[in-house]
Amino acid sequence: MTAAPDAPNTATLTITCPDRQGIVAATSQCLHRHGANIIHSDQHSTDPEGGTFFMRMEFHLEGLPGAWADFERAFAETVAGPFDMHWTLSAATRPKRMAVLVSRYDHCFLDLLWRVRRGDLNVEIPLVISNHEDLRRDAEMFGIPYHVIPVTKANKAEAEAEQIRLMHEASVDFAVLARYMQILSGDFLHALARPVINIHHSFLPAFVGANPYRAAFDRGVKLIGATSHYVTEELDAGPIIAQDVIPVTHRETPESLMRLGRDVERQVLARAVKAHAEDRVLVHGNKTVVF
Repeated sequence: MTAAPDAPNTATLTITCPDRQGIVAATSQCLHRHGANIIHSDQHSTDPEGGTFFMRMEFHLEGLPGAWADFERAFAETVAGPFDMHWTLSAATRPKRMAVLVSRYDHCFLDLLWRVRRGDLNVEIPLVISNHEDLRRDAEMFGIPYHVIPVTKANKAEAEAEQIRLMHEASVDFAVLARYMQILSGDFLHALARPVINIHHSFLPAFVGANPYRAAFDRGVKLIGATSHYVTEELDAGPIIAQDVIPVTHRETPESLMRLGRDVERQVLARAVKAHAEDRVLVHGNKTVVF
């Protein structure tokens, strides 16, 4: 969230609703009636005639903690209801709680831990879940509980149930797959009922399989990149949050391609996590609006 001069009295409001006249005016008037001052505002419409409207506002309201319930009730009754809004209200002082799932690759995992420690990401990490012991020491160096839950074909349902139990117990707001090398089931996603963010390489052209960097090298690619997206039941096909590519040349080896690719992966995942944590991502079908 953008730094505010008085964070305890600052909040972010996000709105998704059918587009029609008067949405911005009604929202602004409601904030004004409660004595709020708008700090930042972004909006987008897919079509001014019959489309979907998206808005994100940061505002300051003196005494907000005490006025929170009254403002929520008033906004729901006088604005959100009449305009058929899906909306959220988030306090600047409450970091989102992020679970991290990881296997053996450490580049995205360590990058997230470092960015959280530096204050670059407005999140808390109450737990790390892995199917391997490899990264326990790294998590514990940052003071984060590390839970190992082996996953096999035979115990997948039981393992996922334990993962969900731990995340619900930790009251997580969302989860990040920092190169967690397991496919999540539809049952897992439904039971968790929280957003899950993933990261994967995205070569141009794309290569799948156990060794995509070797395949990319053999094909002589000139761009490599990464994609971060929300996880859905359709593998690697959820709404995209962030992407990036970098140019490469014929001088690269499979090993250097991998190093470059992992660097892009960690940067793209960090951007996606930051956008989600700051309520800058609004999902629209299988697409996103990222303010």
